[in-house]
Amino acid sequence: MQEFPKNFFWGASTASHQIEGGTLNDWSEWEKENAVRLAGEAELKFGYLESWPQIKGEAMNPSNYISGRACDFYNRFEEDLELAKSLNHNAFRFSIEWSRIEPERGKFDEKEIARYKRIVDSLRKKGMEPFVTLWHWTIPLWVRDQGGWESKKTADDFGEFSQKMAESFGGKVRFWITLNEPEIYSNASYLKGCWPPQKKNIFAYLKVFNNLAKAHKNVYDLIKKNDPQAQIGIAKHNIYFEAYQNKFGNRLMKKAADWWWNFRFLDKIKNKLDFIGLNYYFYSLIDEGFGKNRNQAVSDMGWELRPEGIRHALKELKNYNKPIIITENGLADRDDKHRSWFILETLKNIQKAIAQGVDVRGYLHWSLLDNFEWDKGFWPRFGLVEVDYKTMERKIRPSARLYARICKENKII
Repeated sequence: MQEFPKNFFWGASTASHQIEGGTLNDWSEWEKENAVRLAGEAELKFGYLESWPQIKGEAMNPSNYISGRACDFYNRFEEDLELAKSLNHNAFRFSIEWSRIEPERGKFDEKEIARYKRIVDSLRKKGMEPFVTLWHWTIPLWVRDQGGWESKKTADDFGEFSQKMAESFGGKVRFWITLNEPEIYSNASYLKGCWPPQKKNIFAYLKVFNNLAKAHKNVYDLIKKNDPQAQIGIAKHNIYFEAYQNKFGNRLMKKAADWWWNFRFLDKIKNKLDFIGLNYYFYSLIDEGFGKNRNQAVSDMGWELRPEGIRHALKELKNYNKPIIITENGLADRDDKHRSWFILETLKNIQKAIAQGVDVRGYLHWSLLDNFEWDKGFWPRFGLVEVDYKTMERKIRPSARLYARICKENKII
């Protein structure tokens, strides 16, 4: 099997709220208010899963839905980065917790900034490239109280926070990800109304969607002004929609779904993007309706595992003429049954996309560690490294060792 391009980024991704522990933001408050409800709804939501007998105890326990100390990455980041280094990763994606940096408007916590600087310095010492996400869904309480992303003020406030971060890192960060999956957030929080602030309103949704696009463009300009060499992108969640048997009706549905879900946000910001970060998890077969998947192999969460979908998702981004970094891709697999196969097949399909002219520069697996999976809590296990939440012991999974060999050799072995 041929090698991947020279200087290819190999690593894993994380998010502050999911791993750090001890956060105080809109999500941490929402968890406390909703934990009992989420535990009560668990069987109805997840009882159909093959993994239900294994996850039932956790999923029906309210404490599962409170992030608490999460993986304690806040105190153990050095140990975890050392683990990533030992697995031959040369890149690491993490997010900055806005609520830590600016707990009150305009009051920046220099101690917390220094801690994130230590993470960057540690990565640099280990020869690993930092990929820094500025917003991964959580907001400070004062931002929540002014209306969150519905408020025009929030885009400006986010700009000030982002500028402060860019200045603080003093050119040590080359790759910035402004926003993580803006369409997932706006959809779940304002269309479905199942995530904080649980507001089901199409007009609020459109306002949030547009404000997030505005925020990205604003931050792009601010960081470029501070560091013209900086590379700025977003982490964009795209689904591969397949029109069954290429039937006309299915093709029409695919075209509409692609626009609504995959391209609408990118089209708004395409002139202020140095790279596209692709988060790829889902394939949807369209056969006179969406999601008519055959589900031959599924994750613990019931998501179909279809690695070839990433090749199509990559090819569909080729029109933007931007370098692409896969900023997330992974599966919930507590027993590590599918992960090795999944990683191998995914990487083979990425190679095929590269061979077909797609400019792919890196692959960051989701996730380095088992972590807190938002409104699902702790039971989904996405980590290359298993975490015992009682003792906080880390244990490298066999699939992580297979991935480590690929990272080292820069080719599938």
